[in-house]
Amino acid sequence: MTALPVPLLVTRAREAAEGWSALSFREREHQLRRWAAELARARAGIVATICRETGKPAGDAELELVVGLEHVSWTARHAERVMRPRRVAPGLLAVEHRAVVVRRPLGVVGVIGPWNYPALTPLGVLAGALAAGNTVVFKPSEYTPDTGRALAEAFERANPGSGAVLQVLPGAGEAGAALCRAGTDKIAFTGSTRTGQAVMAACAESLTPVVLECGGNDALIVAEDADVEAAARAAAWGAFSHAGQTCAGVERIFVAEPVSEAFIAALTRELDPVRAGEHYGALTTPAQEAVVRRHVEDAVDHGGRFLFGGNGSFRAPGVIDPVVLTGVAQDRPAVHEETFGPLAVLRVVRDLDEGIRLSNSVPQALGAAVFSASADEGVAARLRAGMVSVNGVLTFGGIAALPFGGNGASGFGRVHGEEGIREFTSAQSVTVRRLRLTGSGVTRLRSPWWKRPLLRAALHRHRTPRDLP
Repeated sequence: MTALPVPLLVTRAREAAEGWSALSFREREHQLRRWAAELARARAGIVATICRETGKPAGDAELELVVGLEHVSWTARHAERVMRPRRVAPGLLAVEHRAVVVRRPLGVVGVIGPWNYPALTPLGVLAGALAAGNTVVFKPSEYTPDTGRALAEAFERANPGSGAVLQVLPGAGEAGAALCRAGTDKIAFTGSTRTGQAVMAACAESLTPVVLECGGNDALIVAEDADVEAAARAAAWGAFSHAGQTCAGVERIFVAEPVSEAFIAALTRELDPVRAGEHYGALTTPAQEAVVRRHVEDAVDHGGRFLFGGNGSFRAPGVIDPVVLTGVAQDRPAVHEETFGPLAVLRVVRDLDEGIRLSNSVPQALGAAVFSASADEGVAARLRAGMVSVNGVLTFGGIAALPFGGNGASGFGRVHGEEGIREFTSAQSVTVRRLRLTGSGVTRLRSPWWKRPLLRAALHRHRTPRDLP
């Protein structure tokens, strides 16, 4: 694919949007499902590309792609139902009219993807935007350009002649900034909070709406009635898979005091055989290693201690074995900031209530996990997080029907599921006059409005509400 100037890419996408949005839902569904089939056929090459660009093991890359295909397939099949026009009651004042809410595609969507999950994350976003009837200009991370290119090339192979429906914009930060100012109808960004703020500022110049997924600092809470072994397995995987480079991965662990010794022993058993370069890959960027080192050194300098691992965990550039710290004050960077590396901070708490309070004490509000035999949706309601797993970790990310996103410093808006389709639409309100009743309506200039029967009836209804105690 030849790199084109950003304005030209957006112009081509705008031209293609008319034809793409005019397709029936069934036709777009077929194109998206053919795309998923082509990605599955090209699996070996795409997995190899992900491994080369991110450093993750082949099994992790394959899992990433398979989950991404689930999102594409689900979105393709359900877009028509989600966008079906919805009838609403017109009310007494507009009784002559039929009232409908219609979801319309926005037009052209700019998608800025991350490097940590260069296939899964874009596929979920691209599927929602395309299924809703938009065309897309997609800027993959400069660290994973070939993975992004492979996704778009698979769409073209599956649907010959569709080139301008999904285009790739290569480049680094300056390309993303140009896309934000190029006149798209929405920008969907996944990345750091700092970059998300820059994206939002650039889009504000033209009032271009944004959906931002800016990472997290997620907690796993182990209550005193938890299955300790299951919680330890989940903590190990949630904190250290992909070297901890997961936006909704576990960074903070809160363990109720009655089960703390048993949990720490179980977590130690889980982590003892784990080695970077074997069970997970190296860090993708040198900058990320610098963050991990800074957080560890600061924590230890201020009274923190190694519960697992140590300075010897830093075995080679980018190759870091698991590190678990304890005794770290709440205001230290290792607790308050997102590390995005193979580091977890563990704290023993009195009970579930204290774990929830501390979980909610950071500015990020992306995901959370709770292990408890008695926990349910009620516990989730107390957590300031966009997504919660009870007796599991990261399970929400693998369910295509669930929306993905957070609040606070983790961003706003949602991708995946029904909300992820609606995110790339606008609501259009439509009224159609179907009756002509004498004395109704509010559009005639003749006679005072209070003399019209329906208006007088409405006023009387508000003066004498019958449904109030």
